[in-house]
Amino acid sequence: MSGGVDSSVTAALLKEQGYDVIGITMQIWDYSSFTAENGETFGTCCSLDDVYDARRVAESLDIPFYVINFEKDFQRHVIDNFCNEYFAGRTPNPCVLCNQVLKFELLMHKAQELEADYLATGHYAQILQSDGRPALYKGLDDAKDQSYFLFTLTPEQMAKTLFPLGGMTKDEVRALAVRFKLQVADKAESQDICFVPDGNYVRFIEEECGSGLKDGDIVHHSGKVLGRHQGIYRYTVGQRKGLGLSWREPLYVIGIDAENCRVIVGEKPLLSRSTFELHRCLWNIPAPEGSLQVECRIRYRHQPVAVQVYPLPTGGARIEFSQPQKGITPGQAAVFYLGERVIGGGWIA
Repeated sequence: MSGGVDSSVTAALLKEQGYDVIGITMQIWDYSSFTAENGETFGTCCSLDDVYDARRVAESLDIPFYVINFEKDFQRHVIDNFCNEYFAGRTPNPCVLCNQVLKFELLMHKAQELEADYLATGHYAQILQSDGRPALYKGLDDAKDQSYFLFTLTPEQMAKTLFPLGGMTKDEVRALAVRFKLQVADKAESQDICFVPDGNYVRFIEEECGSGLKDGDIVHHSGKVLGRHQGIYRYTVGQRKGLGLSWREPLYVIGIDAENCRVIVGEKPLLSRSTFELHRCLWNIPAPEGSLQVECRIRYRHQPVAVQVYPLPTGGARIEFSQPQKGITPGQAAVFYLGERVIGGGWIA
């Protein structure tokens, strides 16, 4: 229970359906006291206020409630990885890692210690049977579908997981919250990266690791040095704003050379690519021995497009698009779909 409307409705629904429900909140990061330089405050998930909201909902539902402190685990598995990835010239997706390690490994283990049969969350995704095994499918509401963040789920984890909201729209969930008279029925959506409440990830990284690190040259793809930058972690593939360069055409970040602390820029056509490689692929089907034609999503809001997947002996894969795509960003997850079903994915190299 995160303290938001989705997990609260999940708990209420399951209790109504006759389950013996307990509520668990992960205490992983606290930005409840964060205030931006202009004095603006931000709604976040995982704050102490959210823990309080989750407790109030549990009390109103008359279910047991536990808070489990995972702050050290979150720091080690998510925060440290987030900073290290940016320093390596990649753009991480911490939500995938948080789901993989914190929720469906550590939290599931704690739930089993409490003798729970299932771990239920408010994710907008569906677990259905396919060939006698649980399989991950998109949520019914395309605008809220979160299957992209869950591609690392194993069949064993899915067998012990419930997603009661997967077949609903957000409007239907809020209507249920009103029917159940939950105090969080009108609570605003939380942002994706809970530990960067103002969206300023550069500030966050410099507070965690210090400033003045990874400075270097901004280099045109032709090899010409165009300027200096104050840290490769300030840049991501596809970025146009904030380059501070004067050139005959608009320039975009097309690559980051972390070893030499160089930001590579080029003209817009250079953003599009037809092929890329993945590492650490995970499959929810038997690992393919030959090429496979599927649809692929290279970021959360990316519309899935047709690709040919060629597995590599290293455990990764080479991906070929039927049409060139922009914004293929190292560090992001690429997720494979067969129709509505998630069959696997990996991390863009």
